[in-house]
Amino acid sequence: MYDFDKVIERKGTNSVKYDGEKMQDSHMIPMWVADMDFETLPEVKEALVKRASHGVFGYATPTESYYQSVVNWMKTRHHFDIQKEWIVTTSGVVGALKLAVRAYTQKGDAIMVMKPVYYPFDASINLNERMVVECPLVFQDDHYECDFEVFEKQIVDHDVKMFILCNPHNPIGKVWTRDELYQIGKICQKHQVYVISDEIHMDFIYEGNEHVPFYNVDPSFAEFSIICTAPSKTFNLAALQTSNIIIKNEDLREKFQKEKNASGMSDPNIFGLEACEAAYTYGAQWVDELVDYLSGNIAYMKEFFAERLPEIKVIDPQGLYLVWVDMRSLGMNKDELETFMLEKAHLWLDEGYIFGTGGEGFERFNVACPRSTLKQALEQLEKAIKE
Repeated sequence: MYDFDKVIERKGTNSVKYDGEKMQDSHMIPMWVADMDFETLPEVKEALVKRASHGVFGYATPTESYYQSVVNWMKTRHHFDIQKEWIVTTSGVVGALKLAVRAYTQKGDAIMVMKPVYYPFDASINLNERMVVECPLVFQDDHYECDFEVFEKQIVDHDVKMFILCNPHNPIGKVWTRDELYQIGKICQKHQVYVISDEIHMDFIYEGNEHVPFYNVDPSFAEFSIICTAPSKTFNLAALQTSNIIIKNEDLREKFQKEKNASGMSDPNIFGLEACEAAYTYGAQWVDELVDYLSGNIAYMKEFFAERLPEIKVIDPQGLYLVWVDMRSLGMNKDELETFMLEKAHLWLDEGYIFGTGGEGFERFNVACPRSTLKQALEQLEKAIKE
């Protein structure tokens, strides 16, 4: 049994989450950026200590055992059969998204996203002088759906060249079904649209749901898509900058690799390689217990709001450790809500509006923390609302 209730002091550790300017407020609880407050599994720590004790940190390259650990993880956790040759290592998924934008589209091309969505998608498009096209998700009966007629119409009307898929979908916690993914893939295939599938949260799936890798939906989808994966979210390894981009189609892989070389993006560093291999080799039970613990946190949060703040609605997540919460009943505009959270509730959250269309009035809570931290955060929010 692993101890996810353990509180670890993170201030003063060069933490983006805990050492920011907002943390000068001694009551502030940061629940914004997607990193967890849990120690990674012991085998990862042991692998890093062993490598550090060697004392020589020359140029490193992924080993055969590294690739095999990725292949084995995908097969055993997700019934996803991949080959070593399909894996292109990069130093992060967001960087890989930008490489894909440059590798497969031209300046001025239209790239579509589903809003509300992880905001670096927009940045990856805009910074590379492409055009963002939105397909807003439909929010009804406390869940989100895609209107596939609108999805196809936006592709046709704007001559969309690429679609960036988020599965599970950050921030709303939606796990796309096989049927939904099939419809997405067939529309994109019909109109010759590349699909970049960000599946970095693939290991956080709750009971009753299943993560389906995009290639598993239809074998032909591998001809026009790539899948972005990483151990960083699953094992809390973000600072080790390691991701594995899965590209079956050889032409797509060559174009991606060429752009990677041209950009100067390096492979993961030696510690990231060691951590990823150890995590994927020894981490199965740890992840199982982690997902159970997170499920408990989400249940606690839902019960808290239902009993004590029923006017606030939790969008029940099917995946992610990020919970999308509807605060529109408070009657505040986006600036008022942000100020209220920071100055009255002393909670540093990712504000809904930064995720684009449909996000205003919502808040994204990172619940990958000890239960005691979550309890304190919710009690601070309750106190602020009732005052």
